[in-house]
Amino acid sequence: MFSKEDARTVIGIIGNIISLVLFLSPVPTFYRIWKKKSVEQYSPVPYLATIINCALWVLYGLPMVHPHSILVVTINGSGFVIEIVYLSLFFIFSDSKKRLRVVVVMVMECIFLAVLAILVLTLAHTTKLRSTIVGSICMAGNIMMYASPLSIMKLVITTKSVEYMPFFLSLFSFLNGVCWASYALIPFDPFLMAPNGMGALLGLAQLILYAAFYKSTKKIMAAKKAQGQVGLTEKPGADTNNQNSHATQINIGED
Repeated sequence: MFSKEDARTVIGIIGNIISLVLFLSPVPTFYRIWKKKSVEQYSPVPYLATIINCALWVLYGLPMVHPHSILVVTINGSGFVIEIVYLSLFFIFSDSKKRLRVVVVMVMECIFLAVLAILVLTLAHTTKLRSTIVGSICMAGNIMMYASPLSIMKLVITTKSVEYMPFFLSLFSFLNGVCWASYALIPFDPFLMAPNGMGALLGLAQLILYAAFYKSTKKIMAAKKAQGQVGLTEKPGADTNNQNSHATQINIGED
C-alpha cells in the first residue's frame, strides 16, 4: 500500500531533481568565465548567498537537529558542492581585490555556521528546539533568496518585456516551490512550507507575467532587430565618413 511516507519520499526525490536543475542553471555562465579566463562584471554575491543557504539547510536536515529529513540533506549537500565549484572558478579568474572579498565573506560564513552548530548542539537539548532555531534562520534566508526575482518582475512590468526573465528558470522555480511545499505538508513543516510556498507563488507570478507580456516582447524584439538592420545598412556610409574625417585629420597633422 502506498503510504504518506512513500508519497513524501517520491515528492522529495522529484524536488531533488528540480532543485539540482536550478543549481546547475549557472553552468553556461561559468563556462563563459572559464573560456574567457575572466569573471568580467559578474558578481559572486548570489553564489556566496546560496552556499550559506545550502549549508544551513544541511545543518537543519541532520538527524540530531530535524530527524527524517535526509532528502533535504542530499539536495542541499549537492548544492553546497556545486557552489564550491562555482566559487573556486570565480576565485581563480578574479583579480586580487575580488578574491579577497570572496575569501573574507566565506570565512565569515564558516565562522557563523560553526558557532551556530556548536551553540545549537550543545545548548539546545531537544530536536524540537534545535529545529525551531535552525529552521527559523533557514526560513529567513530562503525568503530573502526567493524575494530576489521581485526586481526582475518590476522590470518586466515597467518595460512590458520578458526578455530578461528566462522562461525555464521561472518554470523550474515554480515547480521547485510546489514540490518542496508539498513535501513540507507530510508531515507539516512550517520552516520548509513558508519559504517554498512563497517561492511557488512568486514563480507562478513570473509565469503569469510571461504569458501576459509574451506578445509585446515579440513586438519589442522585432522592433529592435529592425533597428539593428537599419543601423547595419547605414553603417558603411557612416564608417566611410569617419574614415575620411580621420584621414583629413592625419593630413592636417602631417602638413
